[in-house]
Amino acid sequence: MAYNYESDLSEAFGQLLKVETDYNVIIHIGKEPNFKEFHAHSYILRCRSEHFNKLLSDENIEIKDGKYIINKPNISPRVFNTILKYIYTGKIDIANKTGNDLLNFIFATDELMLNKLTKQIEEFIIKNRQQYLQNDPVEILQIIHYCKSLAGLKEFCLDEICFKPNILFNSDKFTILSATLLEIILKRDDLNLEEIKIWEYLVKWGLAQDRSLNQDTTRWDKDDYSVFKRILHKFIPLIRFYEISSEDYFNKVKPYEDVIPKELRDDILKSYMIPSYKPIYAQRSPKHSKFNVNIDSIMINQEHLTLFTNWIDKKKENAKYIHYIPYKFNLLYRASRDGNTAAVFHAKCDNKGANIVIVKITNSEQIIGGYNPLFWDSSNSCKSTRDSFIFSFANKDDLQKTKIVYSNGDQFSMQCYSHCGPIFGNSDLYLNFSSGPNIWNHTPYSYPSLGLPSSMNVEDYEVFQVIKK
Repeated sequence: MAYNYESDLSEAFGQLLKVETDYNVIIHIGKEPNFKEFHAHSYILRCRSEHFNKLLSDENIEIKDGKYIINKPNISPRVFNTILKYIYTGKIDIANKTGNDLLNFIFATDELMLNKLTKQIEEFIIKNRQQYLQNDPVEILQIIHYCKSLAGLKEFCLDEICFKPNILFNSDKFTILSATLLEIILKRDDLNLEEIKIWEYLVKWGLAQDRSLNQDTTRWDKDDYSVFKRILHKFIPLIRFYEISSEDYFNKVKPYEDVIPKELRDDILKSYMIPSYKPIYAQRSPKHSKFNVNIDSIMINQEHLTLFTNWIDKKKENAKYIHYIPYKFNLLYRASRDGNTAAVFHAKCDNKGANIVIVKITNSEQIIGGYNPLFWDSSNSCKSTRDSFIFSFANKDDLQKTKIVYSNGDQFSMQCYSHCGPIFGNSDLYLNFSSGPNIWNHTPYSYPSLGLPSSMNVEDYEVFQVIKK
């Protein structure tokens, strides 16, 4: 018979840290006035941290009165106190930490080579990125940017900002964003802002870099323009001036146009005056967005597609797509448009490859459905896969309340019968028309239960072909 004393062991090590019995390591954390001395045990530090193991194995480590001396001036005592408790007990609570607190924890855990904890905190930030970015996007971006181990988190945050730029550009701290980060953002082709808005924000940022500049350009002299030109110099090539209307250019760009090279100004003017003129200096390609995907649906939107994409690729929390959608979703069939019969369903959907079925429940905002990674046909046979899934949204507008279950891989993952509509599982989610054209059924067998009624009245359903881009 096996016993698990993990909890007791954790408590015992926590008590050992608290009473400091037989400690042999002194760790100096932080700098004055934020400095504290911690006491620990070398055998625990060695087992729990690769970094401490290397330090304690170094023959040149300082030893005083039989105790190892370690200095960590770049970690705050408050952060290290929590981390040291984690090293001893394996427990940590990060739920109520601020975004900056979590980033400071990541820097410390990264330095101490606590890879598991670093990953855990990074995943937590990604999961709650909207909350933290909304609170202080500038500070978080600037901290993340200078930590190479957070390249993945940095990309997640940049994707979020490009998709919802107001998070950053309307922040009270936008004007203190570093020139390096602003350049990185403006270089992206997926920044979801009109070009004139980008110009206005750039001007706002530029004026804040030198407080001697008057907000009223009619009061500027040659030196003021020289200062502003120096500030904006490397950003000018990043602005797609040709995508700015002539009216906006006259009202919002012209007051500052002395910072723009004369050759470019002349070329912009020609493009406004001569409709057929092909600009010489239009070096940047037109904007595109890897996020925006057109979906011909009366039930779902792009946010649903992002969720489906993560389910299709079985993405783990730390690797999920935020807004990027690597698939095309082509509408094959809509019952209310094409006719709600088995014959039409198969005529429109057979042999079209992977597809997803979306079903709207009558008199509610609930949608259900399933993903078929193979194809439908009229062969009156079954198909097996572990990659298919069925799902339910209690409310299609609330993406937090969803259920998804994958096939157990039996022979009934999908069934293809010419007299039926889509069939997932042995009888897990299906339309066979025997009870009427608008009745779908749910009886768990090949998939875990979604907690749905055994019979549901359906308003409409759509089938989308899913194609990898």
